[in-house]
Amino acid sequence: MSLSPAPPTLDLSVIVPVYNEEETVPRYATALRPVLDSLGRSYELLLVDDGSTDGTATAMKALQSSWSQVRVVRFRRNAGQTAAFDAGFRSARGAVFVTLDGDLQNDPADIPRVLAGLSEADCVNGWRQKRQDSWLRRLSSRIANGIRNRLTGESIRDVGCSLRAFRRECVAGVKLYNGLHRFLPTLIRMEGFRISEVPVNHFPRTAGHSKYGVWNRAFRALRDLFAVRWMQSRQLKYEIEGNESGV
Repeated sequence: MSLSPAPPTLDLSVIVPVYNEEETVPRYATALRPVLDSLGRSYELLLVDDGSTDGTATAMKALQSSWSQVRVVRFRRNAGQTAAFDAGFRSARGAVFVTLDGDLQNDPADIPRVLAGLSEADCVNGWRQKRQDSWLRRLSSRIANGIRNRLTGESIRDVGCSLRAFRRECVAGVKLYNGLHRFLPTLIRMEGFRISEVPVNHFPRTAGHSKYGVWNRAFRALRDLFAVRWMQSRQLKYEIEGNESGV
């Protein structure tokens, strides 16, 4: 991933991928703005429209007109959540990135909590202790987390949680491929950064609908898991003992 070579001009970039969320976007102003304004930091809310075909673009323009910190990146066509996060990282101007899902199932009030965790880690991942999903989704997620941690040697309890905060440099060397946003904490750890987790809230979806089913998530995640495991096994690991000059 190639981030902007220019130094960050803001303290914080909040990156949210959205896809056909015209009902949800207007509620971001109500839920997010008080939290971000209370932080006392310079920030931007970066909405990445993943090729929406409904009224999401119109809703984002309306939000921009009333909230100067809102920026929008729009895809010509749907490219997937990983691409949306990647575009957000490349476009962001903050020293710290915060990511959330676009359906407001993450609680904006938890943002100060994950940011506070950066005092002891480079990346803080949210852990949805009380998930407000169907029993099938919760079960499939628990199984997937167990398999993922077993094969990758991780101990992350909720890698599927999109609410996380991390320093800009954590993703500067990360190369994302389709689907690998689910493994972002592992990829960040592979770059040598420290990972921690904090409990966060989780809300049931009240508008729109999930764009992915349980089983296609499971099969895609399993395929991607083997790719990440291969990357771990082939990672370069060496220490230079000396670098002597012949002069």
